[in-house]
Amino acid sequence: MTKQTMLDPFSFWKTMYETTESNLNDAIHETLQKEEFAEWLGQLQNGFLQYQQMIQSTTDTYLKQINVPTREEISSIASLIINLEEKVESIDEKLEDEIFNQNVSSEITKLKTSISKLDKKMDQILKALPKETSSTSTSTNSTSSPSSEKK
Repeated sequence: MTKQTMLDPFSFWKTMYETTESNLNDAIHETLQKEEFAEWLGQLQNGFLQYQQMIQSTTDTYLKQINVPTREEISSIASLIINLEEKVESIDEKLEDEIFNQNVSSEITKLKTSISKLDKKMDQILKALPKETSSTSTSTNSTSSPSSEKK
């Protein structure tokens, strides 16, 4: 039996790919190693940075003309708002503490007043106690009966 060789397109493409890839890889490495390529890449980068700066300044000028804030102005305002919120919270906490302290001091004053009133009443009760005890002892010693006192 004789073998017929068929043309395999995939092996042809694979061989072509490997050869091309190898040649391109060598050419790219050789190009990247050259000083001229590095200089050209630096010039390209400088040109891009100049273009970016021009676009930024043009955009800023345009936004100022139409009275629209820039990104930097908006971020500045945002940080100012955050600082303001923190200050308001701090003041709020201080006010709450002051109100609490004021309420506590008013409660203490009320308690002092109440205690002094109770103290005065206790003094009156203590003063009245010896008089009552002496008057009850004299009334029990007297010959009059309780029924005669009611009349």
